[in-house]
Amino acid sequence: MGRNLLETPIEYLKGVGPKRADILKKEIQVFNFGDLLGLFPFRYIDKTKFESCSSLHADIGEVQLKGVLRRVTMEGQARRKRLVAKLRDDTGAIELVWFQGASYMQDKLIVGKTYIVYGRVSAYGSKLSIAHPEIEELKAGTAVEQKYFAPVYASTDKLNSSGLDSKGRRRLVSGIFEKASPSDFPENLPKYLLEKLKLIPRAAAMRAIHFPKNAAEQQAATNRLKFEELFFLQLGLLQQKYGRQIRNKGYVFGQVGSVFHTFFETKIPFELTGAQKRVIKEIRADMKRGVQMNRLLQGDVGSGKTMVGLMCMLIAIDNGYQACMVAPTEILAQQHLESLSNYLEGLDVQIDLLTGSIKGKKRKDILERLADGSLNILVGTHAIFEDSVVFKNLGLAITDEQHRFGVAQRAKLWQKSSPYPPHILVMTATPIPRTLAMTLYGDLDVSVIDELPVGRKPVQTQHKTENHRASVFGFLRKELEKGRQAYIVYPLIAESEKLDLLNLEEGLEAVQRSFPRPDYEISVVHGKMKPADKEFEMQRFKNGETQIMVATTVIEVGVNVPNASIMIIENTERFGLSQLHQLRGRVGRGADQSYCILMSSFKLSNESKERIATMVRTTNGFEIAEADLKLRGPGAIAGTRQSGVLDLKIADLAKDGIILQTARQLARMIMDKDPNLSSEANARLKWWMDNHGPQSKGWSKIS
Repeated sequence: MGRNLLETPIEYLKGVGPKRADILKKEIQVFNFGDLLGLFPFRYIDKTKFESCSSLHADIGEVQLKGVLRRVTMEGQARRKRLVAKLRDDTGAIELVWFQGASYMQDKLIVGKTYIVYGRVSAYGSKLSIAHPEIEELKAGTAVEQKYFAPVYASTDKLNSSGLDSKGRRRLVSGIFEKASPSDFPENLPKYLLEKLKLIPRAAAMRAIHFPKNAAEQQAATNRLKFEELFFLQLGLLQQKYGRQIRNKGYVFGQVGSVFHTFFETKIPFELTGAQKRVIKEIRADMKRGVQMNRLLQGDVGSGKTMVGLMCMLIAIDNGYQACMVAPTEILAQQHLESLSNYLEGLDVQIDLLTGSIKGKKRKDILERLADGSLNILVGTHAIFEDSVVFKNLGLAITDEQHRFGVAQRAKLWQKSSPYPPHILVMTATPIPRTLAMTLYGDLDVSVIDELPVGRKPVQTQHKTENHRASVFGFLRKELEKGRQAYIVYPLIAESEKLDLLNLEEGLEAVQRSFPRPDYEISVVHGKMKPADKEFEMQRFKNGETQIMVATTVIEVGVNVPNASIMIIENTERFGLSQLHQLRGRVGRGADQSYCILMSSFKLSNESKERIATMVRTTNGFEIAEADLKLRGPGAIAGTRQSGVLDLKIADLAKDGIILQTARQLARMIMDKDPNLSSEANARLKWWMDNHGPQSKGWSKIS
């Protein structure tokens, strides 16, 4: 069987050649015909209808006209020359103007001939004109005479200057379709799916996505290709998940014993929420199946993930196994140790901390107790991944904010246990939109804590501009007089020539003037400080020795000071939504009413206004995550860049949630009935997955 047309190297396409092929490879990674067809248009020019000159006005936008060229003159002098032409139809006339390439265009245009013109109408005073229009002489049988939707492709300066702009690419794509037959686009979806979803065939979709005859055809092609892309992504993730469940046997935690029961009955300082109870049941069911658990636990700031993690570790201990909890920073690991130790006080459970700064005799003692099994729970940082850290029988590994760890580091946790890998629980306080979770973590089981503990008051959020600073500081003073503490957070630490922002040093001076010693003590924390100095300042604030912490975003994760009830965020417009939500989560951790004040300049972009309005409107992390996804797109959400899962060609997770959900449900239904895709009805799916299926991109292998 000969090579498929789409595998033909791009240099062999008429109009390309070695030089242009090199540019296509470097600029947009196009190596063969298929690569070029796989770069879909991002919009279309509607060339199905013509406007008349008399109907034109300044706000009409892009139009297509048909008329006779009546005059072509060069105006201006030397470098300021411009070419002006007049196009006339039966209703009136409009000027066409070229500032660049004027001489070249003058030689091409012929007065008295009929042309098709496409471009954006602009007004200069009372005169309408179109600058640098697309223009083509109307000849019988030319493509432009046939009415169609013209594709517009994303481009770069190098492509444009090499004749590979949108128009040039259109010609190349058209050249491929002249050679192609339907067999070059073999169908990859089974007949029953095509009929159920009323999808057009793949070959028709590929042609129509580039050259649709009308809006309906373009929409049908888009729907087909979006579903196909998301369906095969989900099928790949579910194959990986099902395969892992067959391959990766796991420890059976069959009993819930005395340690868990004693803790549950005598030690829990508050009533568990319904969401916490549900999640513990899901995790417990996972850990007794004899298959390695790989579960993502999502919960907003303050929703009680640590308590869930602790109770799962107690189940491991009751079954004779050890557990560990890994945090991304020493501060967070220290904090986990403190809260877990407080909860476990009086119980026969040994817990300790291992970080990079623990050395010598203390480290040796920890490693010995870990190896002989007398240490039940180890809390720590990246230090736990080191080869010298050997557990006697690690049964459960919990990672907190796991996107902050490297792939190789996470993989090392798997090797800390034999004969089976430990059960894995990944915790994150970064709410992930449902569409993103289904894609990014589609091969993990996901549990969500979507309730806050009883009695927790939502943080009141307000937006203030610079002219309200005096009243904001006045409000802050009143709260401090009640014995509360406050954070003031800045986005920068040093002067920036480009950004006219209050930086941390200037801000600190203003705070010190308004809150002078000895009445007030201020802690300062920023990213350029040594870890020991940072820790010292944070501890002073935590112990109540300082009332105000002035900081950059190093406090975003892991600082737990229940007495801090005010968060002032300076230059709010410089922060992303999820970052603002994380910062706000530093307050509202105690019984007092807490406040978050968003300070900004007067001039705000529409996106900044939308972000701030979202923060003021809701404290729901998942709602905020959905808004963030719509504003910034999936590539900017924490931890997604390194995943590779989001290199989607046509689907958009911010807009295609319903298609994704359908794709996920159908993929799951197929995998439940026919996990090996061995039935005749699924022969196309098996062939496609074996030959073209998405490469393993999920997190499960490394979480």
